[in-house]
Amino acid sequence: MDRPYKSFKLFFTADSTDSTSYPIHALLKFSDGSNLEVVNDQLQPPLGTGAMFGPIEQVSGKSISQMNFKVGANNDPKAIGFSYCISVQG
Repeated sequence: MDRPYKSFKLFFTADSTDSTSYPIHALLKFSDGSNLEVVNDQLQPPLGTGAMFGPIEQVSGKSISQMNFKVGANNDPKAIGFSYCISVQG
């Protein structure tokens, strides 16, 4: 993140047509090295659709340096070969 925001919205859009459900995790990473999981969901979005998560409020006393997403799971190889678009709005 290049500057502080009061809140964030996270967007996930599927660009693949496979209909397998897969996990999505999003974490706020703070400048002090700590992090906070803000999304832990299971999605099966059709092509061109997805989900919006938030608004997620800024954590008092913390400075957010990154937003990290993890899509898919090691124990389900079908759930990691997808194409998708991720964006964050502050």
